[in-house]
Amino acid sequence: MDTRRIVVISDTHKDFLSLRKIVERHMQNADLFIHLGDLEEDVKKLKALYPNLPIRQVRGNCDFGSKLKSVDTLELGRAKILFCHGHTMMVGAGTEVLENAAREAGCNIALYGHTHVSFCRYRDGLYVMNPGSPAQPRDGTKSYGIIDITDTGILPYVVKLNP
Repeated sequence: MDTRRIVVISDTHKDFLSLRKIVERHMQNADLFIHLGDLEEDVKKLKALYPNLPIRQVRGNCDFGSKLKSVDTLELGRAKILFCHGHTMMVGAGTEVLENAAREAGCNIALYGHTHVSFCRYRDGLYVMNPGSPAQPRDGTKSYGIIDITDTGILPYVVKLNP
C-alpha cells in the first residue's frame, strides 16, 4: 500500500524550537511539510538547517513584507489541497469562504491557520483542518496536524502536544 504523509504546522510565531521538534519527529516518515504562515522567518531558519526539507508555505497576517502567496494548492496522491493562513478568507468568522474556494478549485482538503484553534472536519467530500498552534494555542493545547493519504482514503488528524 502506498501511503503519503503531510505534516501541517501553523502559527509558530518565533517559537522555532517547537517547529524544529515537530519537523525532526517526522523527518523520516513525512513526504511533505506545510507551514500555514506566521512566521515566515521560522521556516527560513528551518530551511537553513535542513536545505533538502520538502516544505511548502504561505504567508500569514504577521508575515509583513512577505512575497509568498496567501493561498496555494498542491496535489499529492489522491489529495488535492488548498492551503492558506486564513486571514484573507475571514476564517475568524467561520470556514464558509474557505470551503467555497476549495470546492471551486476542485480540492478535497482545505487547510488554514490564523485562529490558533485546532479543528478537523469532513463534510460533503471536503476535509477541513486547522492544525492549531504549537506555540500559542488559543484552545489550551499546543498542536499540529497530520494527513495520511493511502490507497483506501485520506485521514487527517490533529496531534495534541503534552504541555
